[in-house]
Amino acid sequence: MAQPLKELVNAASVGVLADALAAGLPAFARERFVHEAVTGLGPLELKDRVRHVATTLDQVAGPPFPDVAAALRAAAPTFDMWSGWPATDYVALAGLGHLDVAMDTLAAITPHATAEFAVRPFLERHGRTALEIMYGWAGSADEHLRRLASEGTRPRLPWATRVSWLMEPGPTLPILDRLRDDPSEYVRRSVANHVNDFTKGHPEAAIALLAGWRASGGSHVEKVVRHAVRGLLRDGHPEALGLVGARAGGGAVESLTLAAPRVAVGEKLPFTVVVTASEPGPVVLRYAVCRQGSRRVFHLGERVAGAAGESFSVTRSHSFRPVTTRVEPPGPRTLEVMVNGVIRATATFQLTP
Repeated sequence: MAQPLKELVNAASVGVLADALAAGLPAFARERFVHEAVTGLGPLELKDRVRHVATTLDQVAGPPFPDVAAALRAAAPTFDMWSGWPATDYVALAGLGHLDVAMDTLAAITPHATAEFAVRPFLERHGRTALEIMYGWAGSADEHLRRLASEGTRPRLPWATRVSWLMEPGPTLPILDRLRDDPSEYVRRSVANHVNDFTKGHPEAAIALLAGWRASGGSHVEKVVRHAVRGLLRDGHPEALGLVGARAGGGAVESLTLAAPRVAVGEKLPFTVVVTASEPGPVVLRYAVCRQGSRRVFHLGERVAGAAGESFSVTRSHSFRPVTTRVEPPGPRTLEVMVNGVIRATATFQLTP
């Protein structure tokens, strides 16, 4: 079994951070910091462990912040994610009154431990002044810093606090325009995820942005567009389908066959779909598993039909393996198959204990 991520913030990672501070700050109470930072880690979850270490560092190091920040910048190459993440949290905790020094420190650490969470308080307090610094990062030679410019400003960044003025399309567009055709897939994926965030509240604005990028061209625009509209494709949004060259409802399901009428919790249900295209072009397939109060949508496949009437078959297995984040109670289920966003076939089955 893989080691839980929270356990990677541990005595060893705290020791790396302690050595970094001791090397740059002769008066730093290394042993006190290690003792207090490790004490109480056991029952804490990942983000609480990170915050505990960062808070302890703030208490032990004390002011002045610029001196501690200088030591962190000098030691940045020695960090990995688990020693560096508490360092970035410390910068967000103690450095809010020192914008330039703090942002320089996050820029130095992020190639080794991303600072996407730590930039959020600076965007909240300093607004567009912080955003201007991040626009400069978008021109960096380091792909990690370029990615941070996009990822750190995402409207709905997972695990991060929301910054209200970033929820509307507009403020971050200069960063996204600069990075939309970045040579690094790592960066481009962040850009696509950023636009996908916009689709959840402002789909028309997101589609207009992507259409403009496509019109402007680029080596990677098609992949960025497809990844950015994946949520809208799942929902059958007609304009999003049009962006990938598909027409809403353009196709029919000739047959939907379940391997069995029932499946037990913990097992898989294989099923086969035969689809016929109504015209040449992309055919985007999704399926949903529905029960009372729940409808979950999944990717089924994509094909490109060369002519109207072309048929193809897709076989998949849906897993009902228990996971800690979702309870699947036994009972009736409905499987829906969507062709270019429109439900074209359904089948029922029973989930058993």
